Amino acid sequence: MHTFQELRGYSWLMLAGLVLSIVFWSRLARRDGRLLPVYVGAVLGAFLGAKLCYFAAEGWMKVGTAGFWLDLATGKTILGAMLGGYLGVEGAKKAVGYKEPTGDWFALIVPAGITLGRIGCLLHGCCRGKVFESPHWFTVTGAAGIHRWPAVPAEIAFNVVALLVALALRRFRLLAGQHFHLYLIAYGVFRFFHEFLRGTPRVLGPFSGYHALALAVAVLGLVRFYQRCRTTA
Repeated sequence: MHTFQELRGYSWLMLAGLVLSIVFWSRLARRDGRLLPVYVGAVLGAFLGAKLCYFAAEGWMKVGTAGFWLDLATGKTILGAMLGGYLGVEGAKKAVGYKEPTGDWFALIVPAGITLGRIGCLLHGCCRGKVFESPHWFTVTGAAGIHRWPAVPAEIAFNVVALLVALALRRFRLLAGQHFHLYLIAYGVFRFFHEFLRGTPRVLGPFSGYHALALAVAVLGLVRFYQRCRTTA
C-alpha cells in the first residue's frame, strides 16, 4: 500500500510533467490549431496507459487487500504512460489529419518531465531500489538504516543524458523525426535491465511485470524507427 509520502511523490511526477508539457505545447499550438487535440490525445492516452499498465504489472496482486482501492486510484507507471501516450498521439493525428512528425518535440518534453517528476520521488522517498544487506559504494541509506540501490538517481541521470542527446540531435539536425523513437528504444532497454535493481513485485523468478512493459516500449520504438526509415528512404 502506498504511504502518504509516496503519494506526494507521485503527485510531483504528474504535476511537473503536465506543467512542462502545457507550457511547451501551448507555444507549438500557435503554429497549427490541430496540435491542440494532438496534445489532448497524448495526455489522455498517457493517463489511461499509466493506469492500465500499472494494474497489469502489479495492481492485480492487491485485489481484495485493504489498500486495493487506494492503490488503484494512485498507481501509475511511466512505461504505460509512454505506450498509451504514443497511441493517443497517433490516434489524434489521424483524427485531425495532421501528418507531420511530432516525436522530436516529445523527445524533449518526456525526459525533462520525468526528470522533474523523479526529483519529487527522490524528495519524498518513493519508487525505491532493491534492498542490499550491507552498504556498498553505490547504495543509499534511508532514515531506517536500509541500504538500497539508488533507483531514482539512476533514472534521473538517464533522462538528463537523454535530454542532452535530444538537444544535440536537434541542434545538428540529425535523424529528424526519429528522436522519440530513439528515446523509446533507449529507455525501454535501460528500464528492462534497471528493473532487476528496483524494488518492484516479481511475477516470474527475477522478472516483474515492468520487464514486459519495458520490452514493449523498446519494441515499439524499434518498429516505428524502422517504419519511419522506410517512408523517408
